[in-house]
Amino acid sequence: MNCGLIIPTLNAGGQFKKLLSQLAAQTLPTKKLIVDSESADGTTDLAKSFGLEVLTIPRRSFNHGATRQFALEKILPLDVVIFLTQDVLLHDDESLAKLVKIFSEDSTVGLSYGRQLPHEGATNEAAILRAFNYPPESQLRSFDDRKKFGIKTAFASNSFAAYCVAALQSVGGFPSNVPLCEDMYVAAKMLLDGWKIFYAATAQVYHSHNYTAAQEFRRYVQIGKFHAQESWIRETFGSAEGAGKKFVLMKLSMLAKKNPLDCVGAIFRDAAKFFGYRLGRLA
Repeated sequence: MNCGLIIPTLNAGGQFKKLLSQLAAQTLPTKKLIVDSESADGTTDLAKSFGLEVLTIPRRSFNHGATRQFALEKILPLDVVIFLTQDVLLHDDESLAKLVKIFSEDSTVGLSYGRQLPHEGATNEAAILRAFNYPPESQLRSFDDRKKFGIKTAFASNSFAAYCVAALQSVGGFPSNVPLCEDMYVAAKMLLDGWKIFYAATAQVYHSHNYTAAQEFRRYVQIGKFHAQESWIRETFGSAEGAGKKFVLMKLSMLAKKNPLDCVGAIFRDAAKFFGYRLGRLA
């Protein structure tokens, strides 16, 4: 199985060196490509020092889907392509191998994404979100599972995901016209086309964010815009609001047990998400 790895970067920071060291220790051989948006902190020099190929694009031209598709076309031919974000850390030397293992076992799988654990220093709220979205049990989902999982059927994350290139190409690759959520777009397209999505819980990375209310608001405006623009996803798989409400209630209950004061900040951030999402849907 011929595998490649792509990481979009912009001023990746000090932690990036640790990720590059971890990539060098992986048991899965991969061709590695960095697609960088004019970093000014030495990101590209560091990547080159670890033997990675670097492709530089104008910062203003970055697009979550189009940039990934551009990089993919530069790294082909491949059987499987792995995407990481610059802010992940790999759990062990087998993280990538465990992520792609399913493709040699089940030819109907088009996309595999792994488990995300909270970074050291993650807030209780960030840790709970990771536990909700990335449970310890692996899961194989098909289009028929939309009746059980709703919009979560098409959930995926490009922070740690692998794609069967044939499946990705069969649905037209990554979209160039979405503000965010290019991973969900591709997952939904694959499910409609008869492919399956695999959540590989044994393949793990550390990845989390301690977002402020303002950051959550801006992010959810973009998510709302995505769901308004790609309304076929909600019409096919169900609304995002149901899954969001379930998580909020569960999260507040868990925070109240850990530290009741955390509930105050969480409520503000959840309100920011709600109003940001609604605003995005109307834009």
